[in-house]
Amino acid sequence: MMKRMGKKYALLTIAAVLFVTALAGLNFSEHASGKEKPRQPIIIQGPMPIEAENFAKRLDNVKVEKSGNFVFYKGKLDNYPVIVAKTGKGMENTAAATAVAIEKYDPAAIINQGTSGGHDPSLNVFDIVLGKRTVNLGSLKTPHLEENEGIEPTSWIPMDLMASEGSAGEDPNAEKARYFEGDEELLAAAHAVKDKYTKGKVVEGTIGSADVWNNEVDRINWFHENFGTSVEEMEGASAAQISKAYDVAFLGIRVLSNNKTNGGKYDPTTAAANQDYVYEVVKEYIAEKQGK
Repeated sequence: MMKRMGKKYALLTIAAVLFVTALAGLNFSEHASGKEKPRQPIIIQGPMPIEAENFAKRLDNVKVEKSGNFVFYKGKLDNYPVIVAKTGKGMENTAAATAVAIEKYDPAAIINQGTSGGHDPSLNVFDIVLGKRTVNLGSLKTPHLEENEGIEPTSWIPMDLMASEGSAGEDPNAEKARYFEGDEELLAAAHAVKDKYTKGKVVEGTIGSADVWNNEVDRINWFHENFGTSVEEMEGASAAQISKAYDVAFLGIRVLSNNKTNGGKYDPTTAAANQDYVYEVVKEYIAEKQGK
C-alpha cells in the first residue's frame, strides 16, 4: 500500500513539474516572439478641424481611419499610442464619436479639448479651465404654465436623466444637475505642467455643455450662479457621460475664446494655444503611465 502511495505521489510530482515547465516555455515563447499586450491609447477629442487636425500633426506615423462622420488620426507621441478624434460639433456627434472610439480602440483615457465661452467674469480670453466637473446645461424641465401665462426661463429646473429608469420628468429625485467628475490622474498631469502655459492662467472649474449658443448675458449669469459654470461649450458633457458609462478616465480642457460677461472679444488663435497646453498634459500623463 505504501509503495503504491509513493508511486502515485511521484507521478503527481512529475506531472506538476511538466505543467510548470510548459507554462514557463509558453511565457518565454510569447516574450521571445515580442507579443505583448497592446498599450491602451490616449484619445484627444476636438470638434472642429482647427481643434483636431493641428494636434494630429504633432503625432508620429499617423494613420487616418474613419467611422461615419468621425475621423481618427492614429499615431504615437513619445512612442506611446495617441489618437486624435475629430468628433464634429454638438452633443450628439460627440456622444456617438466617443462610443465608437471606446468600442474600437479601448482607450486608457479621453481628453475633450477646444474653445469655449466664458461664464465667470474673473476669467479672461486665453485662460484655460480644467474640468473638475462637467455638466449638461440642456437637460432642463420647465414648470407648468397654462396658455398665455408666458415663458419663464429663469424658473426652469435641472433634470438628471440618469437618476432612475423611469420618467425623469415625473421623478422629483431627478430635479438636480448631473455633474461628471474629471479624472484625478489626468487633473494631476494637467496641474504638473500648467506653469508651461504662459498665455493665461490655468484653473479648475465647471464646464457646461449644450446644443445651445448663449449670447444673453443674463442667461449666462443665471447658469454661472445656479450651475456653477466657468465656461460653456457644445460637446464635453456628452463625452463625459459616455466615458463614465464605459468607466474610461475623462477630462475636459477648455480655453476661453471669448467672455461676454467681461467684454472679452473672440480670438480664434486660442484654439492653437489650448492645443499647445494639452500637448504638454498628454506628454506628462504618458510619462507618468510609463513610469508605473
